[in-house]
Amino acid sequence: MEKPDMSLYFQDRKPSAIRMSQIEFSKRKDSVKSINTAIGNVTLPTHPAMQERMFNLKAELSPFKDGVVKYTSTVGQKETNDAFLNVIAASGFKTDTLFSQVTDGGSQAMELIILGLCGAAGTDEKPLLLIDPAYTNYLSLTKRVGRKSVSVTRTLQENGKFTLPDMKDIENVIIKNKPGALVVIPYDNPTGHYYHKEEMAALADLCVKYNMWMVSDEAYRELYYEGDQVTSIWGITDSEVPGIEGRRISIETTSKVWNCCGLRIGALVTDNEDLHTKAVAENTANLCSSAIGQYIFGSIAHESAEDLNKWFEEVRSYYRSMLTDFGRELKSRLPGVIVSSPDSSIYSVVDVRNIASPGFNALDFVLYCAREGCVEINGEKYTLLVSPMSGFYTVEEGEVNPGSTQMRVAYVPVKSDMDLAPELFEKLFKAYSKQIKSAVTAASKAGNG
Repeated sequence: MEKPDMSLYFQDRKPSAIRMSQIEFSKRKDSVKSINTAIGNVTLPTHPAMQERMFNLKAELSPFKDGVVKYTSTVGQKETNDAFLNVIAASGFKTDTLFSQVTDGGSQAMELIILGLCGAAGTDEKPLLLIDPAYTNYLSLTKRVGRKSVSVTRTLQENGKFTLPDMKDIENVIIKNKPGALVVIPYDNPTGHYYHKEEMAALADLCVKYNMWMVSDEAYRELYYEGDQVTSIWGITDSEVPGIEGRRISIETTSKVWNCCGLRIGALVTDNEDLHTKAVAENTANLCSSAIGQYIFGSIAHESAEDLNKWFEEVRSYYRSMLTDFGRELKSRLPGVIVSSPDSSIYSVVDVRNIASPGFNALDFVLYCAREGCVEINGEKYTLLVSPMSGFYTVEEGEVNPGSTQMRVAYVPVKSDMDLAPELFEKLFKAYSKQIKSAVTAASKAGNG
């Protein structure tokens, strides 16, 4: 019997680059432990105030004490929105002109800004301007809703620093494509690139000049490891960039700084009331975000700036040492490897372009690690899961993808597991390289025969 067709979109759909290795590893039948650095699934405990509510949903003051879980308003509970604004204020920014809307994690906020700021579905009008390598969800979500994205590409230098293109080059892309909005991740996923205020202001100048919205994905705000001043869209005002106010947007989440990826609570914050009103209207189709998740994060509304900054410093200190240790150890094991500079967030890009054998492909290496890679350490078998960076770039047909020799590592396993990552990467890379050399030799002999 003939079966109905799926949409062409579904037929062509493949897993996200950050989930791919995890899915492939789950199919293995052998007894191998995976150290999963492919996805930023944080393993630290969440904030004590959030834990208190999470473990005491039947407490006398809990709205869930009678076992009833109702819808909330679409905009979200006032306490939860106050919590997001309290966090922004704790970083030193004014919030009295900001409007907050609770979303299902940062990802739903991303989808709302694409729907709200880009051109009509199925057209090239007002695309979303991204800075490659760009977080894969932006690419996936623009495709999901039929919008277009365009990009400018950063370069990973030999010293591990990512550099933006010249502002004139970015301006030329804007003139050519007329984007509706620019997305910046100041503490970048996937690169660890930290955007200083001067870079943010220069990009804000372009947004004003060409009448674009400026979207700042601030999932990792406060996770910076150089300097002593946090960068944020809320630190760029009309006094620095006349005209920027009223076009500013930040994407917030409980996932990273709050160690609560599975809570799926985020926010879309803007200083434009009309945009806020329309975004809430659009989201009425989703009814509301998790009432229990909102209640748990709402506890942060009552924390002082002093206590929040103490929390920020604790989380920052934890990651700073891991990023530094991993890069130093891997470079000592694999001379010539490039590890992106640990400036911010919880990621590094590992580039093997200087040491890879002919035929090396990062995606194939990632699948090798997930499907068959195995390293024995202290009598236990391990493999390492990483993300292929090719999925973080947009390249035209025929162009070389910079991600073909790059992998992203997320510093999220417990420290004892993360300490094994450099050795695992080294040994898996050498085993895979030996395998492709053998394949090349065999192909050469077959050709000569």
